[in-house]
Amino acid sequence: MENTTQQITFKSKWAGRFIWAAVIEGFFAVVATVLTLDPLQYLTGKPDYFSPAKVIAANGAGTWFFTGYISFLVVGVVAMAVTAIFYLYIEGIQGKPYKGFTNFLAWGHLIFMNVGVAGSMFLMMWGGYLAGWASTSVAGGGEGLTAEQIHVQILGHLTDPIGALVLLAALGALLGGVGYVIRSRTN
Repeated sequence: MENTTQQITFKSKWAGRFIWAAVIEGFFAVVATVLTLDPLQYLTGKPDYFSPAKVIAANGAGTWFFTGYISFLVVGVVAMAVTAIFYLYIEGIQGKPYKGFTNFLAWGHLIFMNVGVAGSMFLMMWGGYLAGWASTSVAGGGEGLTAEQIHVQILGHLTDPIGALVLLAALGALLGGVGYVIRSRTN
């Protein structure tokens, strides 16, 4: 009985680019996770009253941090890796490499989505951290601000940039979707 194996090779430059984007986003997710857990307080034995973990636990505006973090993991890392599968399907399985206008759309997808997701989610995390710190009592080393003061002085200034970056990410996803439809429908 003859044992034959067939090697199937799929080639996709865009799948590789999106996988690398997911790897890079994953690196930043690991850094954010380590900073959130604040391991130095455990190594030094000194409690850090302003560690991101405590800011999140305090609730209130600190939930911006948590929302930005989880959204970054889901959209920045997981969705980026899953997107690579779409490009692999078109280029590798259907044998339709991106070129010309669709190549331009794919670049827009990669750049705008990564910049938009990372920028908006890290701004949310930063704003949530600052807001959580500002809400801590003065005796505890914070500013003792009320929820209204926090929204006026900290979070209110971040909503427009976050919104603009979310729109940039959405534009990137739209460009990728248009490129996907065009490339999958043409030879």
